[in-house]
Amino acid sequence: MVIITRNIMYLVLALSMTILSAQETTEPNISEEQQERIEHVTRKEKDKLRRRVETINRKLDNYEITREEASKLKKEAAEEAARRIEEATTDIVNGTEGVSGDYKLVIGGGSLIALKNNDTIRFPKKKDKRTYSDIVIAFGFNNAIQEGKSLNESDYKIGGSRFFELGYAWKTRVFKESNAVRFKYGISLQYNSLKPTDNRYFVEDGDLTTLEVFPENLDKSKIRFTNLVVPIHFEFGPSKKIEREHYFRYSTRKKFKIGLGGYAGLRIGTKQKLKFDSEKKKIKDDYNANNLVYGLSGYLAWGGVGLYAKYDLNPLFASPNPKQNNISLGVRFDMD
Repeated sequence: MVIITRNIMYLVLALSMTILSAQETTEPNISEEQQERIEHVTRKEKDKLRRRVETINRKLDNYEITREEASKLKKEAAEEAARRIEEATTDIVNGTEGVSGDYKLVIGGGSLIALKNNDTIRFPKKKDKRTYSDIVIAFGFNNAIQEGKSLNESDYKIGGSRFFELGYAWKTRVFKESNAVRFKYGISLQYNSLKPTDNRYFVEDGDLTTLEVFPENLDKSKIRFTNLVVPIHFEFGPSKKIEREHYFRYSTRKKFKIGLGGYAGLRIGTKQKLKFDSEKKKIKDDYNANNLVYGLSGYLAWGGVGLYAKYDLNPLFASPNPKQNNISLGVRFDMD
């Protein structure tokens, strides 16, 4: 806000100097042709000044120049534009005493500067985009916390069991004048895979789902749970405010962020894959897995890359099966 206010004041100063100079050195009347030429020159110089200010702002955003250097360059650009308009006006009117018409300067409202008749420079309220969207990709290690067992005693391979998540998320700034807290929400497809140890596979027997030794040597034994969930997080962390002539944005690029929240949804599929000798089997069944999925999740990130963890609060298999809860740890990419 300070930057754009300063830019406007420089522009106001430059153009008002031009108008006063023209009024002091010209006749009360000029021809319609001269008036059109003056207006054409004024519009042309204003457009040049706008482009120069945008270039200076880009250099400031990219840390190529300091804020003080940017202010100096903008002031010099405004003064130069005023000088060129004054010289061109003097040449056009050819030394007459004044310019007819009602030139006026208006500050405030939708039009911060108004010149002769309908020739108006408008500085509308800056556009504020409070909601952004991005694609979320996460993957890493997966396992289960089993009742009465530690992870070292897990029935599933620590390195071989993995998860993958693909989703689309929206992020909305919570406070009007600050981007310190963001509300992040979306929809994700989660794939949680478990690979049993000791040549075992899942067997469904009524309400019970157990691990049993396969009669042949297994090259692969894996069960995959597919969930469709709605993740919700509150995201905290600093950001950089980027101001342009007609809009401003907040950027978290190269900034630390932390997200805390959870997810809820439905299990939409369960599949077990077995591979032995030259055979491959894909068995689709529910294996008594719970249909309702919900849990806690969070991430620590730098920019768009971070560490990601999630934990299912719902048991993996319905009662009366022994309680075990899916847990995942990996990396997450938020690609906006």
